[in-house]
Amino acid sequence: MKIDSHQHFWQLSQPFDYSWLEAPELEPIRRDFLPVELLPQLAKKGIERSIFVQTQHNTAENRWALGLAEQFNYIAGVVGWVDLASEQCEEQLLEFKDHPKFVGVRHVVQDEPDDDFIVRPEVIRGLKVLEKHGVPFDMLFYVKHLKHATTLARELPGLPLVIDHLAKPRIKDGAMDDWLEPFQAAARFPNVYCKLSGMVTEADWEAWKLADLKPYIQTALESFGPERCMYGSDWPVCELAASYEQVYDALQGAVGMMSTAETTAIFGGTAARFYKLPG
Repeated sequence: MKIDSHQHFWQLSQPFDYSWLEAPELEPIRRDFLPVELLPQLAKKGIERSIFVQTQHNTAENRWALGLAEQFNYIAGVVGWVDLASEQCEEQLLEFKDHPKFVGVRHVVQDEPDDDFIVRPEVIRGLKVLEKHGVPFDMLFYVKHLKHATTLARELPGLPLVIDHLAKPRIKDGAMDDWLEPFQAAARFPNVYCKLSGMVTEADWEAWKLADLKPYIQTALESFGPERCMYGSDWPVCELAASYEQVYDALQGAVGMMSTAETTAIFGGTAARFYKLPG
């Protein structure tokens, strides 16, 4: 089964904070993106399931997204949000954790003013709540946060962790110097995984090519192995630089001559194991 491990929906009429979409460069995606629009794009590439990933620090979005997942069977899971820094973290988590399609938690760490937010004692306490209940955590980091992946992996060995978008290396500049060492260090921990996602928007939006992405993808595969790497489209954010089809084809092209088992892991098996999807 092919799975897209990372996509979003938003509906501007919802009472959520979509102010981040007001940036001028995001004008092309400043509209509603809902499940009926993604479905034919998945079908075109033979993808049967997808994972919705949060955009809001608001438990109401969890309820909204789970409602969509109940309407559209192809949405296999929802990575939602709970307030990791709050003493009510466990109470919030308990509302959702037994829903069959609530599969993980994410916090938009990249936007926190404090670069060390994710390793604050109260946040580690919240992450230990996730570890206790076996709920995976998506790490939305910039490269400057990547050093914290090893701290989390070491302190929370029972918590499945996944690096979203390879921690957004500077693909447009062809730079690896600040990214490679902490990325490879994180890969040494067996509870850390990597999403092969979000790369086209870190490259030159107008002129990216497969050769720009390939060194980063190959590094991820060498560091984590296919069994800890998973395909994610980052749709509809990817639309800023590429169509859904182009994103999928780019990863397929970069993966190249791998075994059937390895390809199956990248394009579905790893996501299914990481998020404990039924079947």
